[in-house]
Amino acid sequence: MVNVELGLWQSSLSAFLSLLLQHIKAFYNATWYQRYGHGLPQGPLTLMYSLTVSIFALGGFVGTFPVGILVTQYGRNGTLIRSNFLVLLAGMLMGFSRYLGSPEMVILGRFIIGIHSGICLSVVPMYLGEIAPKNLRGFLGLVPCIFICLGVFSAQVLGLPEVLGEDAYWPLFLSVVVVPAFLQLLLLNWFPESPRYLLIEKNNVHGAAEALSLFLGQHNVQDTIAEIEEEKRSLASVKAVSVWQLLSDHSVRLQVLSVVVINMGMQLSGIDAIWFYTNAIFENAGIPDPDIPYTTVGTGAIEVVAGLIGCFTIEKVGRRSLLIVGFCFMGICCAGITLTLTNLLGTECSLSLTAGVPFLMTAELFKQSHRPSAYIVGGSLNWLSNFTVGFVFPFLQMSAGAFSYLVFCGICFLVALYVYFMIPETKNKTFMEISHLFTSSRATFFSNLPDSFKMTKVPEPLNDLSVWFSRNHNHGKDC
Repeated sequence: MVNVELGLWQSSLSAFLSLLLQHIKAFYNATWYQRYGHGLPQGPLTLMYSLTVSIFALGGFVGTFPVGILVTQYGRNGTLIRSNFLVLLAGMLMGFSRYLGSPEMVILGRFIIGIHSGICLSVVPMYLGEIAPKNLRGFLGLVPCIFICLGVFSAQVLGLPEVLGEDAYWPLFLSVVVVPAFLQLLLLNWFPESPRYLLIEKNNVHGAAEALSLFLGQHNVQDTIAEIEEEKRSLASVKAVSVWQLLSDHSVRLQVLSVVVINMGMQLSGIDAIWFYTNAIFENAGIPDPDIPYTTVGTGAIEVVAGLIGCFTIEKVGRRSLLIVGFCFMGICCAGITLTLTNLLGTECSLSLTAGVPFLMTAELFKQSHRPSAYIVGGSLNWLSNFTVGFVFPFLQMSAGAFSYLVFCGICFLVALYVYFMIPETKNKTFMEISHLFTSSRATFFSNLPDSFKMTKVPEPLNDLSVWFSRNHNHGKDC
């Protein structure tokens, strides 16, 4: 599955810009001077660089919306193949930006590769979740996190002054993303489509059996086929739901809320602020400028190790425990950053342990009919939160300094509390078992509500809303 993960590797490789901060700012300033006869003041220059950083996430936000249509039309594998052409276009724009004296090409290239990343970050976990046996679904679900960490680490190494970190080479650094894109285009055609997609959506039993035999390394796949057939029968009268239908479906409301909380919580934990502005943070901490690139490489290597630990422990400790421990530890480290930046490493490690769990759980919490729309909801909120942090953090840091991390601290603890009280363990369970588990959890939750909440009932059909409002309005007058 290494080839499938190359899309995430190139996405995180392109996301990491902090090592090029001074070079890109100097390019923007010089271009502005050539065009208008004066350089950019510090405020507009910071705004322009913040836009360059955060527009990657805005592209990711846009990229999540066509995922449902793409995976239904072209399949999981077919969508990944087609998405690579966006990378080739983005790499060309960014690679020739300085030659043509155009900061706009850098920003547009970042936006386009953000669209590709938004597609990949939804489709890759979906693909892996559908092809993995239930006893390995947790491990394979966290493999994307490993490749994201490897992408960041690769960017940190390539950004060293001895490699591509000099002013003359930053356009080449930005365009190196075309390398994994070419590899994917060459290799992905040899990978079969998701067996669940083939059987449930295309009714191709023979193709699904062949794909399962290849993925599982065995010829007898009748038990897995039977499990997929059971899910297919349960969906016989259910078509693929739209995002609006997903949000209005009361039977999966708890799952949708859980996906929203853990996806937004991961991005609002403060890790994006650290990733995007690592150099500036270390500079403010008093680390000499020549040592900063090597410090960031060290943190990147530790992130990869932490991600590997998460991969090999998730099937033992479970998704729920990993999320709770990870968010609590991130909250403690964010609080500690207000006192000393030595806690920054702890924040990155705890994120690497849990970063892949939200994408894994988005696949696990929904049946085939709801899964694409669930990824659109989770992915769009994930990227929107990413964009918000990337754009706002420099100004928040200027006004609040180290205390800005207290906001992230509070969010981490709130997410940990939600997971503890609301999300059941999904380890070693089939998709049907998880669906039944959430149904019983939802019933238990509402049965434990105070009587005052139970008696307050809002009618579910939208056309009854006016009747309900009229009754309550008249009741208020009688009082």
